[in-house]
Amino acid sequence: MNVVWAATSPESGLFHPVERCSEVKDLSDRFNELCSCGQGYVEVRSPNREFPVLTLAFRDDHAVVHLMRSTERMFLLVGDGTVPSGAEVEVPIADDLAAFTGDCVLNIDRAWALVHNFTQTRAAGSLGEWCEQ
Repeated sequence: MNVVWAATSPESGLFHPVERCSEVKDLSDRFNELCSCGQGYVEVRSPNREFPVLTLAFRDDHAVVHLMRSTERMFLLVGDGTVPSGAEVEVPIADDLAAFTGDCVLNIDRAWALVHNFTQTRAAGSLGEWCEQ
């Protein structure tokens, strides 16, 4: 199954916005490379539709997942309790670090499992509770 994705470059550490269409395995390989680097940012969508786009931003064991339904509508996945709601975690969004409260932080393994599920089903609604941004 093919997906369209863009991600941080493991070599430069900067987001490379040029999309690639490839097998999910290539996306998984990039994710694993980024995990070895300790952080990264990935955007994923279906090859035959511009939206929805799922993004995964992570640093160490913490991740944040966004859903773009259109250019005007963005949602943030509710966290899984990995980080207390009052605590903040910084993750890279494209090339900048952004702070998020524990209310929207997930464990990296859980977040990747959700992204992988999205690549298989193309459905984001079943991934969890979303809050509009």
